[in-house]
Amino acid sequence: MLIAKHLIDKYNQAIPRYTSYPPANFFHQQFTEADFRESLEQSNTEGESNISLYVHIPFCAHKCFYCGCNTHITRDQELVSSYLQALKQEIRLMADLVDRQTRSVSQIHWGGGTPNFLRAEQIADIMELIHSLYTFIPEPEVAIECNPAYLDYQYIDKLIDLGFNRFSLGVQDFSHEVLNAVKREIPEIPVADLVNHIRRDGKATVNIDLIYGLPLQNVEQFSQTLDIALAIRPNRLVTFSYAHLPNINPNQKGLEKYPMPDAETKLHLLELAYNKITAAGYLAIGFDHFALPTDELGSAIEKHELHRNFQGYCTKRTTGQVLAFGASAISQLHTAYAQNTKNVTTYISSINSGNLPIERGYKLSIQDITVREVINEIMCNLRFSWDNISAKIGITTQQAKQQARNAPDELNNLEADSIIEQTDNGLVVTNTGRFFVRNIAACFDPLNRENKTYSKTV
Repeated sequence: MLIAKHLIDKYNQAIPRYTSYPPANFFHQQFTEADFRESLEQSNTEGESNISLYVHIPFCAHKCFYCGCNTHITRDQELVSSYLQALKQEIRLMADLVDRQTRSVSQIHWGGGTPNFLRAEQIADIMELIHSLYTFIPEPEVAIECNPAYLDYQYIDKLIDLGFNRFSLGVQDFSHEVLNAVKREIPEIPVADLVNHIRRDGKATVNIDLIYGLPLQNVEQFSQTLDIALAIRPNRLVTFSYAHLPNINPNQKGLEKYPMPDAETKLHLLELAYNKITAAGYLAIGFDHFALPTDELGSAIEKHELHRNFQGYCTKRTTGQVLAFGASAISQLHTAYAQNTKNVTTYISSINSGNLPIERGYKLSIQDITVREVINEIMCNLRFSWDNISAKIGITTQQAKQQARNAPDELNNLEADSIIEQTDNGLVVTNTGRFFVRNIAACFDPLNRENKTYSKTV
């Protein structure tokens, strides 16, 4: 599939990624720990009853040049140990505010940083605490992000024994030249062998993450990377667009000594990835995520039962309000977002003082909640109906339309360009439109009219 150049020229705009709504740059420091405690207790009776737990491990041995994550570069094991003790205490403090008699955990996600920077025994210590505090739904998703350079067979076996059933491998590219340029370690064990070991007894699945738009990438080179990934045939495959924002992430300046793909080349890389991956039998989720039909996400695509949070796509079966632990972690509740302090030592000090380390957050209005539902359905399921949105929130269809529909002229333009099809009860995104879902979502976002800094849509 080729994307018409005139549509790229028209719609390649700086727009939020909509990992959350409102986006994280609307969080503010007037939101306090007391606000979070109130919202967490409120979550026991409002919104999804299931709970999704996010554990943030900020540590890395070094910083990759492309990285935009909240990381802490260290080899200080004493600091790591203090952090993990604080993490366990935070888990206990938040558990006291949750109705654990009626609510169960449907998802656990370990992210970073580099979670497999830790020893398997350190991960086991945290997992044992979580299992002692919470009950779980049948077959919850238990996922961990891994740098494949830090994996070996024994480590994988220990994680599977702990209940991890999805491994997210941050491969980024299979070219050693590209990996060296972006300062990403090259795995000693081939990724294909790691994947085969993870999936050998059917207890765990794998997704491979790639990045397009990195230095030294071109169509021929990235095609080879895609061929290697498709030969491995992970359960899920993601092709993230690299956002070069060195003013925000100074480490990215280290990439500027290499030739980087221009906008046209980056578009060709996007088209190449989409065409190759879908031709190999994967189902597209949006325009940069893909899943095999046999994967749980694949089934959810067909049934229009996808959901997203800061940890990525999930099914509505495993959807839950997110309780997040660790420095910089963001809890996503029905009526609020709350982000912990990003500073590791401040985080530890706050927890040791008996406080939840909230640095900033956001309290959602009924309009925010309505817009969030609309945007989630657009970004995940490429359609929505006003009747379903209103029923889920508990307002009338007319009220839902009044809360969220605010750019009819822009929607009409999108329809004229065959990007959406509007109905009286909602809209459907066309096959071309899946490349412009952020543009579609922005039509329902009153906050998008404010001047903020975002990456471009393609």
